[in-house]
Amino acid sequence: MSGAANQPVIELKDVYKAFGPKKVLNGVNLTVGERESVVIIGGSGTGKSVTLKCILGLLQPDSGSIKVDGEEVTTIGQGRDRDRINAKFGMLFQGAALFDSLRVWENVAFALIQGRGMAREAAREKAIEKMAQVGLGRDVLDRFPAELSSGMQKRVGLARAIAAEPEIIFFDEPTTGLDPIMSDVINDLIVECVKVVG
Repeated sequence: MSGAANQPVIELKDVYKAFGPKKVLNGVNLTVGERESVVIIGGSGTGKSVTLKCILGLLQPDSGSIKVDGEEVTTIGQGRDRDRINAKFGMLFQGAALFDSLRVWENVAFALIQGRGMAREAAREKAIEKMAQVGLGRDVLDRFPAELSSGMQKRVGLARAIAAEPEIIFFDEPTTGLDPIMSDVINDLIVECVKVVG
């Protein structure tokens, strides 16, 4: 992490976000330190995903402060500065959120090719490496997401989340919709991947 000593990696202060009359975030305060794992637990619609999306700049909070490595990010628009901040993050979205029209390896390598301008062949090799980390072999490289089980899709999403070797990884309900056995497998993979990335 690039944060100074004792400086939080992520810090939210009095963050508010409403959608019309519905207040989703109502003065959220959160501090996450270096190498710290934090779990946000709550029922459906209580603001877990909204919190992550505000940190990532996908949603703009109505008020409050969000700092990443000490830098205020609520005032950063889209563009080079936002890309610089978001390069610190890896994200496993709900339902894996894979691109249907891209092959598995292209999904895994998406941020490397689109975000970092890596050559396709080099990105494919990196995708193979990251897929191996989550227990996926070369036999699925050129398949499309629709050809995979939900558990395999989650693995592809996890490989994509770690492909660019981010400093910070967000997991948004990573085991939703999976049976208990596959949920345990994904949870174990997340723990191992976090150890490798960290």
